[in-house]
This record gives sequence, C-alpha cells and structure tokens, in this order.
Amino acid sequence: MMIYKAYRFRMYPNNKQKIKINKNLGSSRFIYNYYLDKRINQYQTTGTTLSLKDMKKDLLSIENLEKAYEGFFN
Repeated sequence: MMIYKAYRFRMYPNNKQKIKINKNLGSSRFIYNYYLDKRINQYQTTGTTLSLKDMKKDLLSIENLEKAYEGFFN
C-alpha cells in the first residue's frame, strides 16, 4: 500500500505582488491561446502543425522585438 502526502501552502501577497501575479497569469493565458489558435489555423490551411521548436523560435523573436522597443525609449 502506498501512502501519498501533500502539502498545502497559503500565500498572502501584498497589492503589488497581486498585480504582478495577475499580469503573469494573463500573459501566460494570452500566449497559450495565441499559439493554440496559430496551430489550429495552420493545420486547417496546410494540414501541418507548428512544432514546439517553431513556437520557441517565434517567442524568441518577439522577446528580441520587445527588448529593442524598450531600448529605444530608455
């Protein structure tokens, strides 16, 4: 017989931390839905799907664009 243990933790973030947590969760949802839609559309049009490697490469180019954009204003 196997016994499973679990630990439950409670967080009490302050307002600034709550905002940051919500922004991160929102960003994660956006990226997930963006690539899900992109994969579905590509499959419907070409019969192929995006690989994880393709999605990572696309995300890296978005990250580079963001860094360049921020650098322009700083």
